[in-house]
Amino acid sequence: MNPEAQQDVSVSQGIRMMFYMVKPNETSFQTLEEVPDYVKQATPFFISLMLLELAVSWILKGKPSGRLDDALTSISAGIFSRLPSLFSRSIELTTYIYIWENYRLISLPWHSPWTWYLTFLGVDFGYYWFHRMAHEVNIMWAGHQTHHSSEDYNLSTALRQSVLQIYTSWIFYSPLALFIPPSVYAVHLQFNLLYQFWIHTEVIDNLGPLELIINTPSHHRVHHGRNRYCIDKNYAGVLIIWDRIFGTFEAENEKVVYGLTHPINTFEPFKVQFHHLVYIWTTFWATPGFFNKFSVIFKGPGWGPGKPRLGLSEEIPEVTGEEVPFSSPVSRLLRIYAVVQFALMLAFYEEAFADKAALSQVTLLLRVCFIILTLTSIGFLLDQRPKAAVLETFRCLVFLMLYKFGHLKPFIPSLSFAFEIFFSVCIAFWGVRSMKLASGPWK
Repeated sequence: MNPEAQQDVSVSQGIRMMFYMVKPNETSFQTLEEVPDYVKQATPFFISLMLLELAVSWILKGKPSGRLDDALTSISAGIFSRLPSLFSRSIELTTYIYIWENYRLISLPWHSPWTWYLTFLGVDFGYYWFHRMAHEVNIMWAGHQTHHSSEDYNLSTALRQSVLQIYTSWIFYSPLALFIPPSVYAVHLQFNLLYQFWIHTEVIDNLGPLELIINTPSHHRVHHGRNRYCIDKNYAGVLIIWDRIFGTFEAENEKVVYGLTHPINTFEPFKVQFHHLVYIWTTFWATPGFFNKFSVIFKGPGWGPGKPRLGLSEEIPEVTGEEVPFSSPVSRLLRIYAVVQFALMLAFYEEAFADKAALSQVTLLLRVCFIILTLTSIGFLLDQRPKAAVLETFRCLVFLMLYKFGHLKPFIPSLSFAFEIFFSVCIAFWGVRSMKLASGPWK
């Protein structure tokens, strides 16, 4: 995919691509290099729709559609998941291209509407089976659980993506490479992902006859629930017909409680991404017998010796509907500080993607390290971890060093001096705070 291709997207085109309402003749390309980075182009539409959801939620319910700490964590996970693409093409594309170039059986015409619609069905069918296996195979769940860890359900939840997931998802799309050109596949891979953004909301109720055919917010709310009736249901990407065909469909009928069956209670991005891998590792070594160890990895997350492949449904904790989501206890002032630092980091993140062709590998790597450090420090602050103040002091020092050596530059040059003053004050504040915390708890 080419981030430089077709950078200008009209409001109409942007809205249509978010709902997969695009035409074959406007989204068909002969080569992979011509395919735009639709996901990158969708950024302003992600933001606009989240703000719209917030406004609608205030009007209809008198409250916001989510919590700040949870939303920051979700967006952080999305940023985390996209960072590897700064250095190399996605494995979902590299493996596909390899199979296409070496093993394809036939070459369907890239400009044919029939090829376009066949690819739409093929990618969505592949997504259904990937998604289902990501819930039924423990090592795959280690990646996908990130997306389910939010205890809110709003459009920011859609951005809570795993950095590990693409290393298994490619398997389920690879058969298409035997006959579908990579340029056509790359278009639908992106649109399938973009479509799933809008279904992560509570402000849209039942959509009538559309509920029979397409995946909707109602169907996907069930999928994100930790109620017993919600577990392992509604895996669809775009078309809900796959769930109806393969027996995994469940309609929304009682209040859905969101999140993992065993909440992780943290906003720290590394734990959000990798905590289940740690669990698999410890369970693997604690489980006796070779075949049992094999089952820990490749059977369901709820499996244990003597249990069915997917575990026992009666062991899933029951919900009462009165569950209180885990929230950060930090002050309003610290929340504002976290938002400001997050916004600054987001600007550097966007700039890294926009200028990656012009940046040296060293500068790119240092920027990525700073982004990860910022996400981690904000998570520590929200969790009120004992070393949060020390880490934030170190992060601000790193910023000034990277700024001094030209690896980070303020996006508004006239604010250079203000940036230096701001981060110097932050260093002084957090340095003093870390010394105070050494002798007592957070206040």
